[in-house]
Parts: sequence; structure tokens; C-alpha cells
Amino acid sequence: MTAFIVQPISVVNWAKRFGPAALALVFGALLTVVSARAEIVLDVRRGGFQPMPIAVADFAGEGDLGQRVSGIIANNLQRSGYFIPLDKSRFPERPAFDAAPRFDAWRMAGAQALVTGRVSRDPSGRLKAEFRLWDVASGQQLTGQQYVTDPNFWRRVGHIISDAVYTKITGVGGFFDTRIAFVDESGPKESRRKKLAIMDQDGANVRFLTQGDTSVVTPRYSPATQDITYMSQVEGQQGRVQVINLETGSRQILGNFPDMASSPRFSPDGQRIVMSLQQGGNANIFMMNLGSQATTRLTSTGAIDTSPSFSPDGRQIVFESDRGGKQQIYVMNVDGSDQRRISFGDGSYSQPAWSPRGDYIAFTKQRAGGFAIGIMKPDGSGERILTEGFHNESPTWAPNGQYILFFRDPGGQAGGKIYMVDITGRVEQPVPTPSFASDPTWSPLLSENKQ
Repeated sequence: MTAFIVQPISVVNWAKRFGPAALALVFGALLTVVSARAEIVLDVRRGGFQPMPIAVADFAGEGDLGQRVSGIIANNLQRSGYFIPLDKSRFPERPAFDAAPRFDAWRMAGAQALVTGRVSRDPSGRLKAEFRLWDVASGQQLTGQQYVTDPNFWRRVGHIISDAVYTKITGVGGFFDTRIAFVDESGPKESRRKKLAIMDQDGANVRFLTQGDTSVVTPRYSPATQDITYMSQVEGQQGRVQVINLETGSRQILGNFPDMASSPRFSPDGQRIVMSLQQGGNANIFMMNLGSQATTRLTSTGAIDTSPSFSPDGRQIVFESDRGGKQQIYVMNVDGSDQRRISFGDGSYSQPAWSPRGDYIAFTKQRAGGFAIGIMKPDGSGERILTEGFHNESPTWAPNGQYILFFRDPGGQAGGKIYMVDITGRVEQPVPTPSFASDPTWSPLLSENKQ
């Protein structure tokens, strides 16, 4: 567990301090100012936004550590697709943390927002990082915080500050202080070694959780605990669902099922898992209580029901089934009642995943020889394709419900790579991994889970 001490930095209104005349050139140039306290707002839930020019100044203090922290912030904001960090060659000054920035000069440089900060050590040797976010047009500080923590967690400080800036301007929760678990794939395509790996969301701090002696697929992060569930399989044996605890490294095989268990996923409280159990030529959805290991059967058909995913309130489950002749998406109550189909477009639908916000269900869609990643509302309306190509699979949501990870396989001897797309479909970015990769799964915000 990582301890962060967080304290707000008092708001400074430089327009009031120096008077409106000093900011006469700034007001109204880039934003519509509704009042003297108006703030920057970037509406990213619609498709018509333009990325915001933002300047992230090098943080002062502590050797080059301040520059490295500010570099993480600029990289995160750029990767989000919602911000365009200004090149340092355009900076009109190196602003001091406790002095007024030259807002007119920053406006002329093209910045709508400015991030300043410094990094130091407190008397006990702990790292202290401070930042301020400025509205260049109004001359106001929008937010400011200081964080005190172990010096080893300087990268996380950069991610937490990135989340604070992102959330203040967009109004959407952050996603930078997170990790991604995925399947690392190496070797010839016919005999790939598939290891479970985990890394920071920007590709740093990769570590392997399995050694490749068993094949790993469909890892899923718990929304509430430091656990990952996945399916592992030894050649010639049935697949088994396992849970690994990231804090202790302990592993547990779930159940002693005679046939293959697959597609596990946690409930929102982390206390239950839904999975698909094969029974001869068909498969059905079962739920297991992790405390008692008791299982409850939720579907009972002669079809293949698989890929279950809880709604964020835990009351419903979305899943895929070929009971109608081809793969489609269905929703049912958590007790298995009221099973109903919600996908009715052309092609087949699979791998549904419910958004943490509850507003959308992501899916993989196969049509005309290609694979697309899309979203629809929980009642099946509003279907929208975000990206498509030769082979896209395995959508998984960011904890803020604004982005989706998936993997793309170009075919041939090449392997899969992980990509990120936002719910408007305008932003698509590759996610760096050490080798070929598949089956990504996003952690909850680490700061909210005290990791």
C-alpha cells in the first residue's frame, strides 16, 4: 500500500491581484467568458471537440526529477487525444511556481491552459510535489495540490497530477494512475508462449506474473481488489480459471470442474466471479461466490453462452450466445431471469463488456471479413463502430468509461498489439508493450484503491 498525503494549494486569482487592465488582451481571445469566475471546459463526450493547447512547464527543484515528472504529465495529456502540449521552444518564460505567469505572453504562444509545479524533499526525506493549473485567458488558478509520498513513487505522482488536470478541464474522471494487465506473446506464431504481464498504463514498469509454462488467456482485473482472474491451460488438459493476488502473489484455482472453464470476470464488489463452463458441445454461464466457492447456474441452453460481464451496479449481466444461430449479445438479471437479446445489426457480436459508467456496452463485431470494436447502449440502441480492420478483439474499459483498450492482429506471422480508442472514435493510440500482446484488462484507479 502506497501512502500519499494530499493537500490543496490555495487558489490565486491574478486578475484580481493585478486588475483587469493587465489582462485586457487576454479576455475573450480564446474562450467565451461567462463571468469573472468562468473556467475552461472541454466537452469530450461529444465528437466535435478540438484538442486543447496546453503548456506543461518544467517543474522546478530536485535535480532533473521535476523535469521528468512534468514530462510524464505532458506525455499523458497528449496520449489522451484531448490536449496538444506546446513545444518548449514556444514557451515565453520558465515560470516560477510562486509568481504570476505572464498570461499575455502565454496567450500569444497559443496556450489555453498552463501547468506549473515543483518537486522537493521534506525534512524526513519524503518527496513533495506541488502543481498549479492556470486558465490563461482569465488569469485564474483552476486547481492546485501538493502530494507527499515515498520518493520511489515519483512516476505515480506524475500520473496523479495528470488525472487532476484532465478531470478539472474535461469533467471526466482520470485514468492515468492505472495499470494494464495483458497477455505477452513471444515465439513463432504456431507455438507462442503466452505469459500474464502487468505494466503502468503508459507502458512503463513491465513485470511478468507467470513464466509461460501454461498458456494464459482472458485476464480480467477486479474492480475492487488487487486480484486478476484468468484462464490457464496446459497442453492436453482442460482450461482452468485461476485468481492471482498482486499483493501476495498467491494463486488459486477456482472450482474442480470436469470440463473447461473460461471467460471469467469479477463482480463490481470483487466477491463473485461469472464464467462459462463447457458441458459437452455447449456452454453455460455460472456464478461463483469466492468466499464459499458455491456456484449458481444462470443459463441453461443447448447453445454456447460465454463472455459474461456485470453491470456496474451488479444487478445485470451481459453475455454472448449463439442460441439464435450466430453470436449475439444478450442481457439478463443477475439471477439469470429475463434473458433478452439486444444486438440486431448485421454481422455477429461477441465479447461484450459493460462500461464502469453504465452508459454503454462495448463489443467485438464481425462482418464482411473484418472485426470492429463498437459500443451500444444497454438496451441495444445507439450502436456505434469506433474502429475496424482485419482483426480487432477483446474490448476492456478504462475506469472512467471514456476509453477502451483492445488488441489488433494484422495477420501473417506478426502478432497482436494493444490499442486505445475513446468513445467518440476520434482518438486512437497504440499502447507500448515489450513484445506482441493480446487480451488487455484495465485496473481501477490506483489512488482510489490505495495501491
